Amino acid sequence: MACALLQISGLTVRYAPNSATSVLALDDVSLSVYPGEVIGILGESGSGKSTLAAAVMRLLPQTSEHEGSIFLEDKDLLEMDESELRRIRGKSISLIPQDPATSLNPVIRVGTQISEVLRAHQPLNRSDRKNRVQELLQEVGFDDLERIASSYPHQLSGGQRQRVAIAQAIACRPALIIADEPTGKLDSPLQIQILTLMSEIVARHGTALLWITHDPATLVGFADRIAVMHQGRIVEEGETAIILHQPVHSYTRTLVRLSQEFALDSSRGLGPFEYAR
Repeated sequence: MACALLQISGLTVRYAPNSATSVLALDDVSLSVYPGEVIGILGESGSGKSTLAAAVMRLLPQTSEHEGSIFLEDKDLLEMDESELRRIRGKSISLIPQDPATSLNPVIRVGTQISEVLRAHQPLNRSDRKNRVQELLQEVGFDDLERIASSYPHQLSGGQRQRVAIAQAIACRPALIIADEPTGKLDSPLQIQILTLMSEIVARHGTALLWITHDPATLVGFADRIAVMHQGRIVEEGETAIILHQPVHSYTRTLVRLSQEFALDSSRGLGPFEYAR
């Protein structure tokens, strides 16, 4: 079996650890992620999903403290200084945010924002970077490449901005992408488009993907394994079909039941655990 690309061991994170309002956000979390694997991190708001993403990216606030280790291949991310982290963020590991409207710079054209990722990590001249930006925009599903590249974020729809964020994330072909609920604010047809796009990217480049979500239905036909988070801990982990159809933990069973009920009652038109590629 291949060696783990990402190995999280005994990760504990506390916010404001020395105050009266100290919060245990992650409690002894361990998880392995292998090359080309899609792992769904499933749980409700406040379960620790986004803290896990921030810890892996080393973007935790200064008012936090952590224990444990996060190895990306043979390097412990928690032991790196800021200069080392800058060299790997965007190159070896990247993040797709939930809301690109807040992560994209509103006064810089989106083509330039993608180009800046390339400029930081690859020895390309301006012409080559421009060509690469157009290749990336085409890869994430755009046809009118010049118009999109020259647009400001507010001139694009929510789905278009999310595709731009994905283009940024895959620009340097990172070994690992973390997606923090990137379809949470999109309607069902756009969700399916983004899921299909990410499946194609994983298959094409062998990228490992941590897909953070509160919705079990988005993981069907998409994730290889699911880790269920509750109150800062991973309470259940396994293959997607087993977790969703034979859940063991009571919290997982509740998530699955509520997702099925919502899908049946919703006007989205999707039945329980349907995913159209």
